[in-house]
Amino acid sequence: MLVLITYDVNTETADGKRRLRKVAKQCVNYGRRVQNSVFECILDQAQCTMLKSILSDLIDENADSLRFYYLGNKYKTKVEHIGVDRGIAADQTLIL
Repeated sequence: MLVLITYDVNTETADGKRRLRKVAKQCVNYGRRVQNSVFECILDQAQCTMLKSILSDLIDENADSLRFYYLGNKYKTKVEHIGVDRGIAADQTLIL
């Protein structure tokens, strides 16, 4: 299923900046960045549960926020893009 993950991490402190980098790194491991704090991830239920747990442990719930949008398996009809598309789609194969 396609899961859209957005986050807002308070970066007023050094700890906040560290949390921001850690959250972004975990999201990169599971999907592709489509905007600064927005990732598209193709995940199965187990991966989704794991990533949600990892990210929840990284943030400070009193200062930061996470949002998960579950777009399901028929997400291609639910996503519209206008403008420059950076990178490959989350469900495409990348060959190095």
